[in-house]
Amino acid sequence: MYQVWYFNSLYAIGGVILGVVTAIVTYRLFSYFTRFDIPKELEKGNLAVGVVVSGIFIMIGLIVGLIIGMSLN
Repeated sequence: MYQVWYFNSLYAIGGVILGVVTAIVTYRLFSYFTRFDIPKELEKGNLAVGVVVSGIFIMIGLIVGLIIGMSLN
């Protein structure tokens, strides 16, 4: 019983870390391949860039939620 809890916790922590790293890499790749500066566009109030960045944060939430949910089973 102890080993199952231990491995599930490691799985959850590793999945969350992997999800956050993936989101950061996705943001950086998007920033690298676009012709504009994302922080400057957000300061200007560009709604389209805000939607994309919020999509990245939603991706983080989905990944973290799925990983934690799968680790509890």
